[in-house]
Amino acid sequence: MALRQKIIIADDHPLFRAALQQAVHQAVSSVEIVEADTLEGVQQVAQEHADADLILLDLHMPGAHGFSGLVFLRGQSPGIPVVVVSGSEEPSVVRRAIDYGASGFIPKSSSLEMIAEAISEVLDGEIWLPPAMADNMEAISEEEARFAEALTSLTPQQFRVLSMLTEGLLNKQIAYELNVSEATIKAHVTAILRKLNVHSRTQAVIAAQRLEVEPPKVES
Repeated sequence: MALRQKIIIADDHPLFRAALQQAVHQAVSSVEIVEADTLEGVQQVAQEHADADLILLDLHMPGAHGFSGLVFLRGQSPGIPVVVVSGSEEPSVVRRAIDYGASGFIPKSSSLEMIAEAISEVLDGEIWLPPAMADNMEAISEEEARFAEALTSLTPQQFRVLSMLTEGLLNKQIAYELNVSEATIKAHVTAILRKLNVHSRTQAVIAAQRLEVEPPKVES
């Protein structure tokens, strides 16, 4: 009897989630699929399904800021490999994804056969990159690497607060959105600044913006 595997598909587009499901079934004979359509959702299911074998993660999900979701998942769920699935296919984006801990990078333009191949290889413990993108990739800077490592130390709530700071929200607005007191948010911000080794909200936001990725252009 084949070992049943568990794969989390995290993408906010239902049609692409369906395509990924099809590729997963091509790659794996016996599988349980868990879906999420926001970054907060995938954080939750990753905690609930700590025995998952793989996460397929879209970079541009609601709640994500570039590589922030990938970095956070690698910190909170280090036992689950993450493969980035993205329409942003520049070599620099691919290399940064691997440097931030992804086990592979699947362009959204890939065929179902190529996606299935990538899933199979990562489940076998390999790092998978598109054949045409294996070369000509620029590494992240030491400063980016240090910030990414610090980001993994944030709690889920601190991560949400940092994401809202990046969106320009004030403490009282964040408190309202998260249904907590403003004093609680101030305490979170203090902890975030300490963990990221910065001295102001502005510095924290600037550091977080280094993880941004330009969304893929949508043809009209």
